[in-house]
Amino acid sequence: MSDPHDWRPSAPLSALRARAQILATIRAFFAERAVLEVETPYLSSAGTTDPHIDSFELRFQGPGPVADHPLWLHTSPEFPMKRLLAAGSGPIYQLGRVFRQGEVGRRHNPEFTLLEWYRPGWDHHQLMDEVEALVQRVLGLASTAAERLSYAQAFQRHLGIDPHYSDSETLQQIAIERDPGVAGLQLERDGWLDLLLTHYIEPHLGVGRPTLLMDYPPSQAALARIRPGEPPVAERFELYIDGLELANGFHELGDAGEQAARFRAEQAARRAAAQPEVAADQRLLAALAAGLPPCAGVALGVDRLVMVALGASSLAEVVAFPLERA
Repeated sequence: MSDPHDWRPSAPLSALRARAQILATIRAFFAERAVLEVETPYLSSAGTTDPHIDSFELRFQGPGPVADHPLWLHTSPEFPMKRLLAAGSGPIYQLGRVFRQGEVGRRHNPEFTLLEWYRPGWDHHQLMDEVEALVQRVLGLASTAAERLSYAQAFQRHLGIDPHYSDSETLQQIAIERDPGVAGLQLERDGWLDLLLTHYIEPHLGVGRPTLLMDYPPSQAALARIRPGEPPVAERFELYIDGLELANGFHELGDAGEQAARFRAEQAARRAAAQPEVAADQRLLAALAAGLPPCAGVALGVDRLVMVALGASSLAEVVAFPLERA
């Protein structure tokens, strides 16, 4: 149970003042670049179908047509922002709270602040330039260029394997060699790739300068386009600083049929794992069918960015009231 006497913020007031200044810097950065700030609903009639993310579900008791229908707190403002893009908004960004079940710890809180923005007419390489510029502005790293590293290069550098062609058995064996305790895990190929990345590669990323990791396997495309080739890769990137993942970006998928197929595949994966069923966003599919302009988008964890800026080791040092004090 919570302690009613533990009413003080977990972060010192100096950190909260620095946080406010970082938020002001972010807004000034986008104002200079004529990117429009928008607000979209925190509640949605559709949750995330991604089997790796769980939504908070609740019900509106009425009146009206959505009375007693399930609603979800959004895990990202991505889908309504894409609806704005399809309606002709031009470049947009949003700073707001998002909510994810089952995420709590030193680097996680179920409620956190996310910065998400979209650039019509850009690809992910152009967006990586802007991500780097924003981080340089916030962290005062004007003379420090980010390293750009492909997913394959990272695996080859730190594990000596090609992740695009290694089979599940090879990946499992490499993981067991490094930690025999994982021998009993029952994972599919992407699960082993994720374990190797998070445990043995991520701690080395962004050390000394930021790292932009890019060109993921197509099976990890999420909402990114697939670039044909040998091997084909997802046009996706992530930003790391000191081993901490800060941002996840895409050259956005704009094909409604492909998006619907990915929703169905994710819902099937949720059923197979006995996870709760979540409604796919039909309004997003309608917006894609109407025409999403070619664009790139990225989501950046603001709480983690503040952690890096202040040299903090946990989110509790940079947010006023984490879950245990909510």
